[in-house]
Amino acid sequence: MKIPLAWLQLSHEKIRLLVAIAGISFADILMFMQLGFRDALFDSAVKFHVNVQGDVFLVSPQSTSLIAMKTFSARRLQQARSLDNVESINPIYLDFRFWKNPENKSTRGIMVIGFNPSDDKLFAMPGIKENLPKILLPNSYLFDTKSRAQFGDVKKWFDAGQKVSTEVGNRKVTIGGLFEMGASFGADGNILSSDTNFIRLTDRDKGLIDVGVIRLTPGSDAKVTAEKLAKILPNDVRVFTKTEFIDFERKYWQEGTSIGFIFTLGTVMGFIVGIVIVYQILYTDVADHLSEYATLKAMGYTDWYLLSVVFQEAIILSIVGFMPGMFAAVGLYTLTRNATSLPLLMTVARATQVLLLTVIMCLVSGAIAVRKLRAADPADMF
Repeated sequence: MKIPLAWLQLSHEKIRLLVAIAGISFADILMFMQLGFRDALFDSAVKFHVNVQGDVFLVSPQSTSLIAMKTFSARRLQQARSLDNVESINPIYLDFRFWKNPENKSTRGIMVIGFNPSDDKLFAMPGIKENLPKILLPNSYLFDTKSRAQFGDVKKWFDAGQKVSTEVGNRKVTIGGLFEMGASFGADGNILSSDTNFIRLTDRDKGLIDVGVIRLTPGSDAKVTAEKLAKILPNDVRVFTKTEFIDFERKYWQEGTSIGFIFTLGTVMGFIVGIVIVYQILYTDVADHLSEYATLKAMGYTDWYLLSVVFQEAIILSIVGFMPGMFAAVGLYTLTRNATSLPLLMTVARATQVLLLTVIMCLVSGAIAVRKLRAADPADMF
């Protein structure tokens, strides 16, 4: 049986091994958090898009994202009815107004969503369908329970049977029910009601909408239909399939803002920090055992064998250091998710990505450290 030389060398200096594991774990935590924040940003930004039940979507060409929508004429939706495979059309209204916390009277911007409640299939978010009768009442809204805590503990008050009333946009409103969607980097919270209540709150012209949702008959090709609509409708609207509508939002956050770049840069920095830490550990280990390596050379062991020992050490360090880093990241994800309501979860894909980055990080460090190994000349050592 071959002697596990790589492991024996690493485990011989217990303190050095623990320092190496801590350093790699720290680099992994940095990468996990940066990638987690980036993905949470994208996932939270498209929750609305994912949960709207439609096949084709109309938006203004001046719209850049859900938090910066421009209105267009609802007549464009009516024109879309000219296609035989259009089953239903639904206008959606979006805007921001200041919410007054019922407890401490502080104000904070909240996204207001309005739609025609006659269609109980428009939204797939939990809590909407069963509460549709509530939003038919004047100035009655549904509150997003996954909004940030700064809006007040509305869910607790509502579940306790208290009447929850406050001011939104200097108008008194009542919370008639709860639903779940979630905060995002663009919207800290959400309320939802009928188009009538929305117009009453914002003084918006009912004929000006933010998103047009078109559902097609079963078996219809959304891509083909979107292309047809793009040809027959004026250029004051853009036509998307659902996938394109989601990509439209993701592209804004990824390319139209600096946030995506910042998180990617943070991941790269974590990767570089890991390379430096592992290099210092491996280089010191090689330097401390240089005479032993020279002895092995004198005994007939090739340079390739000695190099393989260093790379084995690098791989062992990557795997051993990855595990505590991942578990620490899971705890930090939970802490951050509870504090910010962002969908920050550990996924198999992200764990695999960071593991591969860790292995590459350690192998690069090993490749740099083995330069010292070439100095292990028996003639010089003895």
